[in-house]
Amino acid sequence: MFEIKVYAQSLGCPKNQVDTENILGGLGNFWSPATNPQEANLILLNTCAFIRPAVEESLETIFEIAQDIQNLNPRPLLVVTGCLVSRYGPGLGREIPEADILVSLREQKDLPLKIRNHFGLPQDKVPDLARTLTASAGTHAYLKISEGCNNRCAFCTIPSIRGRLRSRPAQELLDEAACLVDGGVSELVLVSQNSTAYGLDLGYRRGLSKLAAGLARLQGLKWLRIMYLYPAGLDTNLLESLADLGPPFVPYFDVPLQHAHPDILRLMGRAFKQDPLRVIESIRKFFPDAAIRTTLITGYPGEEEKHFSTLLNFVRQARLQHLGVFPYYAEEGTRAARFAGQLPDEVKNERRRLIMREQRKISREYLEGYVERDLEILVEEPHPEWTGLYTGRTWFQAPQVDGITYISGPDIKSGKMVTARIQNSLDYDLEALA
Repeated sequence: MFEIKVYAQSLGCPKNQVDTENILGGLGNFWSPATNPQEANLILLNTCAFIRPAVEESLETIFEIAQDIQNLNPRPLLVVTGCLVSRYGPGLGREIPEADILVSLREQKDLPLKIRNHFGLPQDKVPDLARTLTASAGTHAYLKISEGCNNRCAFCTIPSIRGRLRSRPAQELLDEAACLVDGGVSELVLVSQNSTAYGLDLGYRRGLSKLAAGLARLQGLKWLRIMYLYPAGLDTNLLESLADLGPPFVPYFDVPLQHAHPDILRLMGRAFKQDPLRVIESIRKFFPDAAIRTTLITGYPGEEEKHFSTLLNFVRQARLQHLGVFPYYAEEGTRAARFAGQLPDEVKNERRRLIMREQRKISREYLEGYVERDLEILVEEPHPEWTGLYTGRTWFQAPQVDGITYISGPDIKSGKMVTARIQNSLDYDLEALA
């Protein structure tokens, strides 16, 4: 029987990776991976369009691949899906005629059958929990617990792209998680637009707490990590319930604060407008050794020197282990794009540089504290250049967004959890010997 050779590329956040894995799973046994576009019958590009650089990356990727395959005969089917299509709609086809099929996020569920039909393959019903892990098999897997967001932050395009909050039923998530762990996944990473809102639309009381408790009971799960904890929902009840879990829950808190000055938080339309240090203190009250990550925006419209000074001082005081900083982008269709007080790019980028300079010092000092200590390392993959060297992560290093741990030693292999002695620390990474 004909087998589709698929070259798949997922851009942007882990939620897109999950969507890509679900599309591939829906193809059943009728496909195998291609290592490059020239070998493929089908090219699947799942795009991001959250901010301007993501839009540019998505378009560049489409045009580069289209250039690579234009002279092939037969030419692979080029399918473009994801946030770029949902954000710009049907008119996008005029801008990228190279794409054979454009599929929005809401239409993705029908894409596997559409692909099968194109290649004349059986139109079997896509089975429940159909998902093929891509890059993370054997180590971690993302579990997307909800879609969309009910918040209306003035700078954010996500609600217009992904819609309102739509939580997945708890039992469906528990079943999928059990399949992933039974398949050898050591770590589950919960992702969404706003994890603290999980279940509100389904009428769940303490939805995230109960879901985490159910997942923590899975036999064989080593680490359970929750990303995207919106600060307004990170209350005492949730923190108490997470503190009661114990392993496999890891005390890693990804809390997108975006700013530290109440004036800017109000302009952003954030539901949370209090002192962000109170959020950090509440986490550390229950988890003294917590690893905390946040994201910040510099150069938001109306951000004066006093506002930025507050933000920089927050970074110095909070001493968070992980920090992502983005210059503000005036995104088409958002309220903030029409605000007065838009700042020059050089001001936004300089403020970002100053914050990251502080964060580099904080991260270096934090990691130095682990030298000569033994830590559990989840081994991920061999280093592409150094034989015998692998990359992995500690519990306080989330996949794709934080630093990594370089590890070597006997009997090291991908997917294995090993205890290793930390030999050296860098600005954001560690070196370990098992």
